[in-house]
Order: sequence, then structure tokens, then C-alpha cells
Amino acid sequence: MHIRSFEREDIAQIVALFFDTVHTVNAKDYTAAQLQAWAPVDDQVEKLARWAESLSQHMTYVAIRDGELVGFSDMDAGGYLDRLYVHKDVQKQGVATALLSKLEQEARKLGLSEIRTDASITAVPFFERHGFCILQAQTVQRRGVDLVNYKMSKRL
Repeated sequence: MHIRSFEREDIAQIVALFFDTVHTVNAKDYTAAQLQAWAPVDDQVEKLARWAESLSQHMTYVAIRDGELVGFSDMDAGGYLDRLYVHKDVQKQGVATALLSKLEQEARKLGLSEIRTDASITAVPFFERHGFCILQAQTVQRRGVDLVNYKMSKRL
């Protein structure tokens, strides 16, 4: 596996991976209605354009294994880790750890002292294993549906 910078040509694979991961991996912690609000099937085309722009403005990396994009993550210049998703078939194989490690390296180069994120229920154990602490639980609304996630941070 290798980690490389995001290229705009990656966007279709990234969006497909996001939708697939949310609707499979996160299904153990969220209801079908919550998953549909979080990653609505009818939002994929719009997300292609929006995410291509935001991922281009952030420090964004993709994980490639055997020629396939198997994960992605991005962070803004202030240390907010916005997205970290790994393909459902390669969970718990070091992909997320490699992506997080790359973002932490970049954060240190920028002189940041902290990384922050809003983690799903599913992702909390991963972030805790990597030194993040829960600051608070929060309820966010997507398409009128409440979803619980957690504000977390890690001191660098």
C-alpha cells in the first residue's frame, strides 16, 4: 500500500467509497434512516463537485493498494480532520492508521499542536487507540434526522 496526494481524477472513486462505507461499516451503529440522511443516494452527483473542490483545498491523501483506491482522508490548514474513510473490504488492515499518520506528519510540519475531528460512533475506538480524546458528544442534523457523533482532539 502507498499513500499519495489526492488528484481530481480520484473523486468518483472517493465518493463511491464514502457511500459504500457509510452504508455498510457504519450500519452497526446507525439506523437505515440515519445512514440515508448521512449519505443520501440521491446526493452522489452533487457531492462529486462539492468534494472535488473541498478536497483540493485541504491536505488530502489517498491510500492505494494493488492499484485500487482503498481509503482517503483530508485535513484543513487549521488541523481539522474532516474525512477519514476506508473501503469496507480492508477495514482493520492499517489503511486508516497510515492515512492518519500522514496527516499528523503534515500537521507537525505546519507547526500545529492539535488535530480535531468529529468522529462517528463507529470511528471513536479507532481515534481513541491513536491518542484522541473525546471532548463532547453532539447531535447533528442531516436532512432532518439526528445523528450522534463526538468532538475529539489529539495533542501533537
